[in-house]
Amino acid sequence: MDERLSYGEDHKFIPATSIESGSGVEVLPDIYSHTIQIVNICFVGNRHEEDFVLIDAGMPYSAKDIIAVTESRFGENNRPQAIILTHGHFDHIGGIIDLVKYWDVPVYAHELELPFLTGQKKYPDPDPTVEGGMVSKMSPIFPVEPIDLGNHIEVLPDDGSVPHLPEFRWIHTPGHSPGHVSFFRDEDRVLIAGDAFVTVKQEYLYKVLTQEQEISGPPRYLTTDWSAALESVKKLEALKPSVAVTGHGLPMTGELLKDSLRTLVDEFEEIAVPTYGKYVQ
Repeated sequence: MDERLSYGEDHKFIPATSIESGSGVEVLPDIYSHTIQIVNICFVGNRHEEDFVLIDAGMPYSAKDIIAVTESRFGENNRPQAIILTHGHFDHIGGIIDLVKYWDVPVYAHELELPFLTGQKKYPDPDPTVEGGMVSKMSPIFPVEPIDLGNHIEVLPDDGSVPHLPEFRWIHTPGHSPGHVSFFRDEDRVLIAGDAFVTVKQEYLYKVLTQEQEISGPPRYLTTDWSAALESVKKLEALKPSVAVTGHGLPMTGELLKDSLRTLVDEFEEIAVPTYGKYVQ
């Protein structure tokens, strides 16, 4: 085990939750979304089988909960073949070091996320001045210091393939972070979108608490490139996904997803882009 593994100096528990915390949705027999406080992790693989992958790693200090969910779904002493990250923000890598130490599995991410995952570079500071509610206002407490995964982090293949998930391909969907990726399975048009778009207004505490379903752009307080974010949403809408599992909010399917994504593309400035904030052009 690489002894250099470490969280950032600002790694800490974040006191935020929702009514969905601790519960999950089996979207398809091999797609399971589980909520950790205010963020979703996703398992790809059939229940009770050994061949599965974990996408994203939850909130800080959530490793024990993630291990418990994993063993409940796939069996005791079972571990994923890999952890694959949509991006490296604190709420998607919160348990990663503990999980890597416990399971000794590789982690994959886009090349542009590696500086944030190898101790080299911190993310831009969250913007508490951005248009939004209480979650935006509390964003200065969110960790942004880089973690160090040492030699456990690997770059996603250039050809768009996803290790251990041969039916999926990864799609570069920057805007929320430079190396943000989403995952798509052409056979049944399943989309694991990460934070490229979400299905809850993540800036507003009441909506986060109640998980009121409403398509939105990426969380505003950590999104730094809105032009890229729009292009990413356009790219995902063009895939015509049948189901979307997002980093925040409940999964969305069918006509609701189709119509909501089309509306998000057409009205991105009004729905997603804040009217003010330090990262707004």
